Amino acid sequence: MQFFAPTRVYLEKDCVANHKNELLSYGSRAFIITGKHSSKANGSLDDVLSILDEASVPYLIYNDIEENPSVETVTKAAGIGKDFQADFVIGIGGGSPLDAAKAIALLMANPQEGAGCLYESKELTALPVVAIPTTCGTGSEVTPNAVLTRHAFKTKKSISHNIYPKLALVDGKYLSSASSNLIIHTAVDALAHCVESRLHTKANVYNHMFSEYGLALWSRLVPALTQLAGQKDKTPADLLSEEDREALMLASTVAGMAIAQTSTSLPHAISYEITYNQGVPHGMACGIFLAAYMDEYARNNAEDVNRVLSLLGFPSTDDLGAFLRKILGTVTITEAECDLYADKVMANASKLSTYPFAIDRDGIVRILTHSLEIR
Repeated sequence: MQFFAPTRVYLEKDCVANHKNELLSYGSRAFIITGKHSSKANGSLDDVLSILDEASVPYLIYNDIEENPSVETVTKAAGIGKDFQADFVIGIGGGSPLDAAKAIALLMANPQEGAGCLYESKELTALPVVAIPTTCGTGSEVTPNAVLTRHAFKTKKSISHNIYPKLALVDGKYLSSASSNLIIHTAVDALAHCVESRLHTKANVYNHMFSEYGLALWSRLVPALTQLAGQKDKTPADLLSEEDREALMLASTVAGMAIAQTSTSLPHAISYEITYNQGVPHGMACGIFLAAYMDEYARNNAEDVNRVLSLLGFPSTDDLGAFLRKILGTVTITEAECDLYADKVMANASKLSTYPFAIDRDGIVRILTHSLEIR
């Protein structure tokens, strides 16, 4: 067994301001990676800029990170950051900016390398990364992973390097301006992290501490998520308490700690095809496969699946699946697309190895057909 968690994490209200000295300790010129709008709307960007301005630290903002960031985008951004001579990177936002920040920090620290190094097995170090999550699902603030879109291969894949942020500053107040769909989708991503980490080839007593605590915590959030799904005409600020937002962020970070020990498994592998080809948001794309994945797993080990269901408070995978369909909706694909996605997952040897048992193409097709509407 092994355990490794090098990121220093603070989860509290106003933690950016509370730990400004530590944030400033990682460099003297900051490259800020974020999306176009959300970090400005939720106040996280202003919180960071006020600290940098107060300390007279030069900074440059790159806010063109798209959802599911591409290799091309991080390569462009890294060039801009190198020209600015930044010596540390601050990622602000959901999984897309945080993952992008890690890849950018790697490319900036290795100017002799091209973008190809992202997917090569080389001993490379990255600039220090500070992660400030503003959604409740990615867990990227505590994982070494950075998933990028690879247009050349028409899919998404994590880079080949482990890049843990040095510092994670987690504050539930940044959820106050998020949409209901964003909260639901990212919270379900955190659920997928807990489930996949618990039902994984590398699962052991250490990651069980995180995955099982995360599952139990997530079960207490079911009423809040149900309320969000049923009243999408209202803003989350009207429906979620401060305690709800803090719990959502805690569940996300704990789930990230779980997959940091194991990685994700087949629901994520299948989701990459649905996200790239169907445009389905990442958390939704992961969540729709969870119940069918658990059914497939139970063919070999029903005890572990029952443990997950017990922690979540659902009597069966049918009940869990019905709940997820209620808050997520459904996705429809063609039979030809189903065949294509099954073939691509079967070609993904690294993800297949995360499943503790032998699984053939028929097993992947079962997960697909039991989770999607096939026309």
